[in-house]
Amino acid sequence: MAGDMNLLKQARMMQERIQEVQKDLKERIEEGSAGGGVVKAYVNGQGEIMGVKISAEVVDPEDIETLEELVAAAFKNAVEKAKELEAKEMQKATGGLNLPGMNF
Repeated sequence: MAGDMNLLKQARMMQERIQEVQKDLKERIEEGSAGGGVVKAYVNGQGEIMGVKISAEVVDPEDIETLEELVAAAFKNAVEKAKELEAKEMQKATGGLNLPGMNF
Protein backbone atom coordinates (compact mmCIF):
# COMPACT_ATOMS: atom_id res chain seq x y z
CA MET A 1 0.00 0.00 0.00
CA ALA A 2 2.80 2.41 0.92
CA GLY A 3 4.52 1.53 -2.35
CA ASP A 4 1.39 2.40 -4.29
CA MET A 5 1.12 5.76 -2.51
CA ASN A 6 4.76 6.50 -3.25
CA LEU A 7 4.28 5.60 -6.90
CA LEU A 8 1.23 7.89 -7.12
CA LYS A 9 3.19 10.71 -5.48
CA GLN A 10 6.03 10.27 -7.97
CA ALA A 11 3.59 10.23 -10.88
CA ARG A 12 1.96 13.43 -9.62
CA MET A 13 5.36 15.11 -9.26
CA MET A 14 6.33 14.06 -12.80
CA GLN A 15 3.02 15.38 -14.13
CA GLU A 16 3.71 18.72 -12.44
CA ARG A 17 7.22 18.85 -13.95
CA ILE A 18 5.80 18.09 -17.42
CA GLN A 19 3.24 20.88 -17.04
CA GLU A 20 6.01 23.29 -15.99
CA VAL A 21 8.09 22.32 -19.00
CA GLN A 22 5.12 22.79 -21.34
CA LYS A 23 4.53 26.26 -19.91
CA ASP A 24 8.22 27.09 -20.28
CA LEU A 25 8.29 25.81 -23.88
CA LYS A 26 5.46 28.17 -24.79
CA GLU A 27 7.70 31.09 -23.77
CA ARG A 28 10.91 29.91 -25.46
CA ILE A 29 11.48 31.01 -29.03
CA GLU A 30 13.48 29.06 -31.60
CA GLU A 31 14.81 30.74 -34.73
CA GLY A 32 15.11 29.03 -38.08
CA SER A 33 16.73 30.60 -41.09
CA ALA A 34 17.18 30.09 -44.80
CA GLY A 35 19.13 31.69 -47.61
CA GLY A 36 22.07 32.50 -45.38
CA GLY A 37 19.84 34.33 -42.91
CA VAL A 38 17.87 36.52 -45.34
CA VAL A 39 14.69 34.83 -44.11
CA LYS A 40 14.23 34.07 -40.42
CA ALA A 41 11.27 32.27 -38.88
CA TYR A 42 10.35 32.13 -35.23
CA VAL A 43 8.35 29.44 -33.43
CA ASN A 44 7.93 28.77 -29.74
CA GLY A 45 8.98 25.53 -28.07
CA GLN A 46 5.54 24.10 -28.75
CA GLY A 47 5.89 24.69 -32.50
CA GLU A 48 3.50 27.65 -32.66
CA ILE A 49 4.42 30.26 -35.29
CA MET A 50 5.53 33.49 -33.65
CA GLY A 51 6.82 35.52 -36.59
CA VAL A 52 8.96 35.90 -39.67
CA LYS A 53 11.60 38.42 -40.80
CA ILE A 54 12.46 38.87 -44.45
CA SER A 55 15.41 40.97 -45.63
CA ALA A 56 14.50 43.48 -48.33
CA GLU A 57 17.30 42.16 -50.54
CA VAL A 58 15.46 38.88 -51.08
CA VAL A 59 12.15 40.48 -52.08
CA ASP A 60 11.88 40.30 -55.86
CA PRO A 61 8.38 40.77 -57.30
CA GLU A 62 9.51 38.81 -60.35
CA ASP A 63 10.55 35.79 -58.25
CA ILE A 64 7.97 35.19 -55.54
CA GLU A 65 8.52 31.42 -55.74
CA THR A 66 12.05 31.65 -54.35
CA LEU A 67 10.85 33.79 -51.46
CA GLU A 68 8.08 31.30 -50.70
CA GLU A 69 10.61 28.46 -50.69
CA LEU A 70 12.91 30.39 -48.34
CA VAL A 71 10.06 31.13 -45.93
CA ALA A 72 9.00 27.47 -45.91
CA ALA A 73 12.60 26.33 -45.35
CA ALA A 74 13.10 28.79 -42.50
CA PHE A 75 9.94 27.59 -40.75
CA LYS A 76 10.90 23.96 -41.27
CA ASN A 77 14.26 24.70 -39.65
CA ALA A 78 12.64 26.52 -36.72
CA VAL A 79 10.09 23.74 -36.13
CA GLU A 80 12.86 21.11 -36.13
CA LYS A 81 14.74 23.11 -33.49
CA ALA A 82 11.56 23.48 -31.43
CA LYS A 83 10.93 19.72 -31.57
CA GLU A 84 14.49 19.02 -30.46
CA LEU A 85 14.11 21.50 -27.58
CA GLU A 86 10.82 19.91 -26.51
CA ALA A 87 12.26 16.40 -26.61
CA LYS A 88 15.30 17.45 -24.59
CA GLU A 89 13.26 19.27 -21.96
CA MET A 90 10.68 16.49 -21.64
CA GLN A 91 13.42 13.88 -21.24
CA LYS A 92 14.75 15.94 -18.34
CA ALA A 93 11.27 16.26 -16.81
CA THR A 94 10.51 12.55 -17.05
CA GLY A 95 13.93 11.35 -16.00
CA GLY A 96 14.37 9.69 -19.39
CA LEU A 97 11.27 7.52 -19.10
CA ASN A 98 9.56 6.72 -22.38
CA LEU A 99 5.91 7.28 -21.51
CA PRO A 100 3.14 5.90 -23.72
CA GLY A 101 1.35 8.59 -25.71
CA MET A 102 4.17 11.09 -25.28
CA ASN A 103 6.00 11.80 -28.53
CA PHE A 104 9.35 12.99 -27.28
